[in-house]
Amino acid sequence: MIRLTIRHGRRLALCALLATLSLPASAQQAILEGERFHPQEGQHGMAATSHYLASKIAREVMQDGGNAVDAAVTAGFALAVTQPRSGNIGGGGFMLISDENSGKVIAIDYREKAPSGAYETMFQNDQGEAVSERSRYTHNASGVPGTVAGLALALDEYGTLNLAEALAPAIDLAENGFALPWRFIEGVESARERLAKWPATRAKFFKPDGSSYQVGEIYRQPDLAATLKRIAAHGPREFYEGKTAELIAQEMEQHGGLMTAEDLAAYQPTLREPVHGTYRGYDIYAMSPPSSGGAHIVQMLNILEGYDIGEMGFNSARTIHVMAEAMKRAYADRAEYLGDTDFVDVPLEGITSKAYADELREQIELGHTTPSDAIAAGNPLPYESNETTHFSIADDNGLAVSNTYTINFSYGSGIVVEGAGFLLNNEMDDFSAKPGTPNAYGLIGGEANKIAPNKRMLSSMTPTIIKKDGKNFLITGSPGGSRIITTTLQVVMNVIDHDMNIQTAVSVPRIHHQWLPDEIRIEQGVSPDTIALLEAMGHTVSQQDAMGAAQSILIDDESFYGGADPRRSTSSALGL
Repeated sequence: MIRLTIRHGRRLALCALLATLSLPASAQQAILEGERFHPQEGQHGMAATSHYLASKIAREVMQDGGNAVDAAVTAGFALAVTQPRSGNIGGGGFMLISDENSGKVIAIDYREKAPSGAYETMFQNDQGEAVSERSRYTHNASGVPGTVAGLALALDEYGTLNLAEALAPAIDLAENGFALPWRFIEGVESARERLAKWPATRAKFFKPDGSSYQVGEIYRQPDLAATLKRIAAHGPREFYEGKTAELIAQEMEQHGGLMTAEDLAAYQPTLREPVHGTYRGYDIYAMSPPSSGGAHIVQMLNILEGYDIGEMGFNSARTIHVMAEAMKRAYADRAEYLGDTDFVDVPLEGITSKAYADELREQIELGHTTPSDAIAAGNPLPYESNETTHFSIADDNGLAVSNTYTINFSYGSGIVVEGAGFLLNNEMDDFSAKPGTPNAYGLIGGEANKIAPNKRMLSSMTPTIIKKDGKNFLITGSPGGSRIITTTLQVVMNVIDHDMNIQTAVSVPRIHHQWLPDEIRIEQGVSPDTIALLEAMGHTVSQQDAMGAAQSILIDDESFYGGADPRRSTSSALGL
């Protein structure tokens, strides 16, 4: 007989447990069966973003008759208000739009550009050494922003709202404020030293006496509201040629920045062909250069397609081993070949070729790792014929949007434009300040990504849309610096190879290898036994912080399933 002491407040839970134990075994199993992670469901659409207010606003847009592009643009501007550490109008990014009705997948490149006065050695000292402080925390760290122009282009070409309508929720949030969540407070405090350095930044993020805001307090941004109102009234060119442009140019002139009014006026987003590949019968569409993400996610999937990943098992030592070996070879090629295709020839067809993947796969030993110092960039030419935010949105009219945009670091350069209320990016650090020298994420860059005037810096952002039989199936992507590509890769594999629901696919532990440093980075949750087997193969394994935030959507049987990544406490997926 089991004796139990029942404390007040636990009686109901215990009674429920005893009732369960008294059921027949078959009924108990029926109760206990199920999935550990449950996606949000919708019948008419889904919005998955890194902030619950942006998800709510996107869903409301679609409820009111707007399409997925309307919802995406509105959410993008809302995130610039609610999540200034990564949401932005002072940065840039990439958007993929898939339209089932036309069969087209469109890629919008609104990545930042180097100012016209930029030059190759601008972040080197007199000894020719790269000085990271200059490319990260100065006014010259900022490329010409592309977000306003890019979101406006998407809305003009594929949306049904006008820009003022899309900006209205963001203006309301900036002017009337919103209650601050813990993540906002924690982020500002962690960057206090950097943010307090500049008067305009200090005024934006801290109270007049220098103290911090508290959870639940209403946070208003009048300068940002005024900027958004000007853009709503005068259109996107206001940011590039109106008062906002004047404020940016003044900020640069006062602090020795190279960006000029002429650079802002000359900025234009561009339409590109997305990278396309196939994986086990699915069509993979991802961003093309100047993003490296699409090229290398297709390259890695091509390599991994030669293995029965499902049979090998999720995060088994064998699966992690072949994933890491594929990752190393892709990142070695990234360092050598990837850059802005307006300036350099990227052997994209070769890198994404299945024949090239076959050659690389032959180099992989199943029982032992290949040291990174023994791996150099391959030769695809014969086959040639740590803060960003991602959101995914889909509607029941066949439109799906995958968007990743950034100001690079959390809070970018840390510099707020005086009188305009938004942060400037520090994307110039994504160039190779000195070819062969790693950037802030440890990524090695080569000649293809060296600094040049008006050039777009290489990115890892990987907005991705996967189609099955011509229908939108999976919309995904992630923040995470150099881990963006591998995070997105694993969401895809978790769904296709391991048959996970979308919430499980974005929640389970991740791994990462980027060639250099030569180590497999893992999240908490990988078995010590698995780690021991990997080390026996010659791998160095390092458990570190969580990676990415892959806000994702899966569409199946005309139902929408949203996976909000738990690695961001404000993440939210909302269906309608």
